Amino acid sequence: MGSENTLSDISLTPDKEEYSQNDEITIGVKFSIQGGLRDAFNEKNWTESYNKYDNLFKLKYGIKLASGGFRKHELKSIDTYRKASFFWTRNPKLVNPMKEKRVWVQVAKNFEPIIRLTEDEVRQELFDFEEKLTFKASELGSGKHKIGAEVFASWQKHHYTEPDNVKSNAQEIEIKIN
Repeated sequence: MGSENTLSDISLTPDKEEYSQNDEITIGVKFSIQGGLRDAFNEKNWTESYNKYDNLFKLKYGIKLASGGFRKHELKSIDTYRKASFFWTRNPKLVNPMKEKRVWVQVAKNFEPIIRLTEDEVRQELFDFEEKLTFKASELGSGKHKIGAEVFASWQKHHYTEPDNVKSNAQEIEIKIN
């Protein structure tokens, strides 16, 4: 079933270079799911799935932000999911010039429905992640701190993909607290 699934382009971006003890620290975490699942998530497959009554795809994902070397101190975590629902419509804004019956995808991110018009845009909404995690600088105390993140995602078997779970770690960044 296509190529192996991986988490790629993982990056951590702090909102500032330096913090004081009473600051809130916000770290932006970005990553993407690449490989067989992303490749298989196309109009042909989601139309076939819809016709087989397999019309909901649920992707569970999470991020664990931690500091420290061997004995990691967890700072913040997210454990949530995204859903893609397949549906067909005669909505003139969505119908392609061929006027064929057309199956579309609605992606729900944080319970907010999003409809995109191209396969690539749908894949970006479903498989590209950008989350912000916030914690108090006082949790770490003054000095320089290395911050790392573990990211993971999983999904069940569907017509176009096998069940899988992927996990990876971001390269650590360093922040300074005065």
